[in-house]
Amino acid sequence: MAKTGNVLLGLAAGLAVGVAVGVLFAPDKGEETRRKIKDGVSDKADKLKRKLEKLTQEVREKTGEVKENLEEKVENLLSKSSYKADDVITFLEKKLAALKEANAKLQK
Repeated sequence: MAKTGNVLLGLAAGLAVGVAVGVLFAPDKGEETRRKIKDGVSDKADKLKRKLEKLTQEVREKTGEVKENLEEKVENLLSKSSYKADDVITFLEKKLAALKEANAKLQK
């Protein structure tokens, strides 16, 4: 997101410099110069709007991909965890049976 802010700031600064240079070196009448500035600003605004729309779409796509990837990883982790839990329970049951057997022998 910081890159986006830098791009937008650079675009705005470039636009301001371009307008200032255009006004200083304009050989046309004031009315014609204002029309050119207005057209230039409109063009830049349209380009900026298209870039923002493209960026928004890319962010939505990436967010969807990240969400799907995260859901898949969580599902895999839970699946592996349940298998491990079953293994641990089986191991503990065997140990408990062995301890009960040892205890029974000691009680005799």
